[in-house]
Amino acid sequence: MEEICNFPKILSIQSHVVHGYVGNKSAVFPLQLLGFEVDSINSVQLCTHTGYKKVTGQILKEDDLADLVEGLKENQLDKYDYLLTGYVGSFSFLQEIAKVYEHLKSVNSNIIFVCDPVMGDNGQLYVPKELIPLYIDTIVPIADILTPNHFELELLTERKVDNLEDAWKSIDMLHSKGCKTVVVSSSELGEADHLLALASTKLGETNQKVTITLKKKQGTFVGTGDIFAALTLAWMHKTNNNLKMSLEYTIATVQSVIDRTLHCAEGLIHTAATLELKLIQSKKDIEAPSVTFFAKCISENS
Repeated sequence: MEEICNFPKILSIQSHVVHGYVGNKSAVFPLQLLGFEVDSINSVQLCTHTGYKKVTGQILKEDDLADLVEGLKENQLDKYDYLLTGYVGSFSFLQEIAKVYEHLKSVNSNIIFVCDPVMGDNGQLYVPKELIPLYIDTIVPIADILTPNHFELELLTERKVDNLEDAWKSIDMLHSKGCKTVVVSSSELGEADHLLALASTKLGETNQKVTITLKKKQGTFVGTGDIFAALTLAWMHKTNNNLKMSLEYTIATVQSVIDRTLHCAEGLIHTAATLELKLIQSKKDIEAPSVTFFAKCISENS
């Protein structure tokens, strides 16, 4: 009975869309299925993701964020086990998130900050460039887990990543700034038809590094990074920080969601609408992922 009453609690600050699955719409459902209580704050509220022809909506301001957190505080609802953050579109809002984290940590010193530093992909920046130094100087040192993609890893370290050695050096740079675990959700360092994901955890003198190779899927899928970050949080918690198992379960789930999405789009022209992630239909895969791609431990020492 005690287990039923005491689920780990997450505050998730990400984007929201009315239709489709990105940001909190991608993250909250999987986390709830895996046994987490999730309180969500929407950094933006849009009709759809930005891949559609017409996008309308509202942007939450830093004062609005502070006001919401103050309400949680006054109602004594501000004790969280995890802070999860995703897309942030303004410098001042990201600054406020850092303040929110400071407060949450004063309430629970063991809180874990999982940050998906959503800044861009495939060489294209889609947030204001002034956010980059703020991530580097303020967010990286306080984040416990970072989940950048290849391009974001380069932005966070201000250096190109052209090979595996470059990637590990960049990851070590993030460790040296204070981040304990770095999971690169996808990189272009695999073979032509494959992607390579990398993960590293460093606690004191102990360091574990793992990689996993996965097949590229044909199509542009929006929201997979948000699912990836949420599942990384979930499985690191559920496996007691087993990096290899967490990466395998996370990749297995994301791949299953993509496969189901492609199956449902079979015979249709690939558009933003036809490639909306089939997240609800993937309920069983989220709860019990079937691992087909296995991670390789590169090094583990103490």
